[in-house]
Amino acid sequence: MLKSGNRFCDKGVKSIVVHSGGMDSTVLLYKLLSEGDDVKTISIDYGQRHKKEIIQAKAMADSLGIEHQIADLTSITHLLSGSALTSPDIEVPEGHYAEDNMKATVVPNRNMILLSVATGWAVSQKFDRIAYAAHSGDHAIYPDCRTEFADVLGEAIEMADWQKVSLHRPFVDITKADIVKLGSDLNVPFEKTWSCYKGLELHCGKCGTCVERREAFYLAGVEDPTEYAPDAPTVEEMVASEWKINL
Repeated sequence: MLKSGNRFCDKGVKSIVVHSGGMDSTVLLYKLLSEGDDVKTISIDYGQRHKKEIIQAKAMADSLGIEHQIADLTSITHLLSGSALTSPDIEVPEGHYAEDNMKATVVPNRNMILLSVATGWAVSQKFDRIAYAAHSGDHAIYPDCRTEFADVLGEAIEMADWQKVSLHRPFVDITKADIVKLGSDLNVPFEKTWSCYKGLELHCGKCGTCVERREAFYLAGVEDPTEYAPDAPTVEEMVASEWKINL
């Protein structure tokens, strides 16, 4: 049974997981729980179009019996405009992350903001570290996903308070397909996670994060339990087109 360390493993490392409700951070959550960490989770509402991810994160925490907090930063959404995720007048692009149009999904300085808020909570709770699911496949179009950025930010986090808090990135050297394999081994309920940037009733199966999700399951050889919109291309079609969307 996976439960938070604060109930069943008092000597575990105390970790705040930045939990978006997506695949990667959910696998990270399950991994830390399986290792006996005392875990709390935090999600950040920065006014993103796909708020459904936060609903999934809360539901996941409730099912695991762990504390989950939502930091409401919607008052600064207008300061983060210019992204398809925060500006309703900008359409979410479809296709693979390798395509240039995916730059429209960059939210200015998002990771620094998310990790800074999580650090504040970790300090106030006297926790040891904050954990987030950056992985080797994070794309160069996102400047705040670069390893160099996280290295420097990790140093700043450790200097942020007299109580030392570290930045934990256990997935930094593995791929998203590797994360899917690990999640399968940990019995992660992938069908309860959310990735799609469009935030509709079902995953669209076409936006960058949907394509990446589908590709990861395919490469991992793990069945994808996600329900996609009826007009989403099949995996076979996407493989044949080298994961490009024919618009």
